[in-house]
Amino acid sequence: MDNGFIPKHGGYKNLVVYRIAEVTYDFTFRFCNKYVKNQGRTYDQMVQAARSGMQNIAEGSVDSGVSKASELKLTGIAKGSLQELREDYSSYMRQRGLEQWKNNSPYAQELIKARFSSAQEVIRWVGTHKDFRPDHFGANAAIILINVALGLLTRLIQAQERDFLQNGGIRERMTRARLEQRKRRDK
Repeated sequence: MDNGFIPKHGGYKNLVVYRIAEVTYDFTFRFCNKYVKNQGRTYDQMVQAARSGMQNIAEGSVDSGVSKASELKLTGIAKGSLQELREDYSSYMRQRGLEQWKNNSPYAQELIKARFSSAQEVIRWVGTHKDFRPDHFGANAAIILINVALGLLTRLIQAQERDFLQNGGIRERMTRARLEQRKRRDK
């Protein structure tokens, strides 16, 4: 911040959580088009929750330079949206009598280790497991991706809190910059 009081911001595309949220959104869009399209409002809710998870991470990151409150709020909204999406996938499986994986299941661990960077890679991976219905395997894969994103969002919110406590918000930075400017001028 040597050149002013607005810190570097907007680097959301470098955040692992953003990339996972993006894969989750793209995967959810395809999953819903294939398996949920005739279920009315559920389709819209799932796709919009996935989109909101991704977009609020981006918006919070961009807003962080001028409002730490907005950054925290939007990151929290992203977390809430992904939690809502996880519940929709869980409901999808429960209503069809499909078993949900535990986070430490072999398939979940395989998915986490793979670190897929696109929905297409996840879809291909789901298709290699012929011992499951594709919607069952896909819904479980989505939940695991969401769980990873939720864990990362919790850590991101904690980091944002620490940053605010250490560096303050825009008004504090503006005041510090103005006082430093005045000190240099008066010398």
